[in-house]
Amino acid sequence: MDNTTPAGYAIGWGSLALINAGLAQGKNRSGLAWFLLSLLLGPIATFLIVVLDKVPENNG
Repeated sequence: MDNTTPAGYAIGWGSLALINAGLAQGKNRSGLAWFLLSLLLGPIATFLIVVLDKVPENNG
């Protein structure tokens, strides 16, 4: 049986967007913004999150 249905791709893409939001928050970036960006860019957004440096915390 073929598991490559459009619903399967949508679930995978949405899961990746959630993972990216968590990665972004770990680097002090907006989880919501990266979630939405990930819905559009998918794995490209994952790559960007991984290669971008962590944003310094603002302790002021």
